[in-house]
Order: sequence, then structure tokens, then C-alpha cells
Amino acid sequence: MEKNEIAYARTFLTPSGHAVLEHLRKITIERVLGPNATESELRTVEGMRALVHQIENMVERGRDNAKI
Repeated sequence: MEKNEIAYARTFLTPSGHAVLEHLRKITIERVLGPNATESELRTVEGMRALVHQIENMVERGRDNAKI
């Protein structure tokens, strides 16, 4: 897994990678659904949020492992 973590860090710690990750955060984690959101919409957004969190965790572990 360490090899993948380092790859994530090298990818997302570049200026372009940082911009992409910031965009992903804005459209998932920072997204607010209104009170009329369906269960399907809530589940979809929560899945996307979980994926962005996974990417962020991989970047952090890769940064720590590679001392980037």
C-alpha cells in the first residue's frame, strides 16, 4: 500500500493536483443538500465524500512515508 500512498502524494501535492483536490472538496465535502434531497442523492454525495476523504488520507500517508 505504501507504494500507492506515495504515488497519491506525488500526484496531488503538485500545484495541478492540489487544484484538482480542492475542486473535488468543493463539489463533495463542502456541498450542502437541501431538505428536499432524496435518499438516493444523500447516498450518492456521501459516497463521493468518502472517496475524497480516502484520497486525502492516501496523500497524507504518502507524504509521511516519502517525506515529501
